Amino acid sequence: MWATIKQKWQGFISLFSFKSEHSGWRNVIFTALGFLLILILLVGIYWSAEPDPFDVRIVTSEKLALTGHANVVGATTTATLIHVTETMLEKPGGYLTNDVLPPGVYLDNIPNWEFGVLVQVRDLSRAFRENFSRSQSQSTEDPDLIIAEPNLHFDNDSWLFPPTEVEYGEALDRLYAYLNRIADPAVVDAQFFARADNLSAWLINVESRLGSLSQRLSASVGQARINTDTAGEGNATQSTPTGAELAVRTPWLQIDDVFYEARGATWALMHFLRAIEVDFAPVLEDKNATASLRQIIRELEASQRTVFFPVILNGSGFGIFANHSLTMANYISRANAAIIDLRDLLAQG
Repeated sequence: MWATIKQKWQGFISLFSFKSEHSGWRNVIFTALGFLLILILLVGIYWSAEPDPFDVRIVTSEKLALTGHANVVGATTTATLIHVTETMLEKPGGYLTNDVLPPGVYLDNIPNWEFGVLVQVRDLSRAFRENFSRSQSQSTEDPDLIIAEPNLHFDNDSWLFPPTEVEYGEALDRLYAYLNRIADPAVVDAQFFARADNLSAWLINVESRLGSLSQRLSASVGQARINTDTAGEGNATQSTPTGAELAVRTPWLQIDDVFYEARGATWALMHFLRAIEVDFAPVLEDKNATASLRQIIRELEASQRTVFFPVILNGSGFGIFANHSLTMANYISRANAAIIDLRDLLAQG
């Protein structure tokens, strides 16, 4: 009988040891998962930092050093377009819009920032292809820009077959080739024309983009707006009739998306205009428009001030809480108004 009791007791002890062993493994697994979760959160915070501004003149010198050529008209704008695109792709975490794994998959601020940058990059690349690189409407398009511009319009969230980064990388290779060709004095079939009409044509797009962003940011608090879609022309019509007043409001979950898209757009545009100030300096001086351009840059620089609160606040216009969207809309609206004035100056003889 004692032998039977001993056997049962040993069996109970072994069962308890087995459970303890499994419990130990379970603790190790849960601890490892906890550390992994913390690591993912910390990496996500690091990846969510917006890139710092850069000096367009220094960047141009670095890019031209790779070509072995001296600075020429158009080199600063081209080098800035290249560097802005590279920053979008190579910042901490790389290009996040098409990520399908954590932490990139759950981040949304920086992907919206990337989209704002991308829209400005696309607009400027189109201006290069259609305006800056051509002397007139009947002149031929630059062979490198013919490839670079549509590649930058490739789907921005493709993660496979091919990944977005591959298409944008090919566009960068073509932009580098274009920069090398305009800087090479022996190559005459690659040009950058710094003319008032070319600059004005691009600024029309910039004006439209900023106007849209300003309206979307202002709609964070909800507004009843007078419908001005057909104002100014008595015989103007539209496809679908709308009311005399429109209620507009940005959905609550999209407020920070619009804000960071605007941050990306103004960050890129700020650098592009700094480059324009260098390459179009004689044109701006001739039109007495340098001060107007610098004021636009000043407003865009103000839009890049540090956000000291971890959440994008959406207080009412005159409430006790801040409204980051309305603050951003203020800077963008002022920059947009200054662009309208700049275009008027460029149109004057």
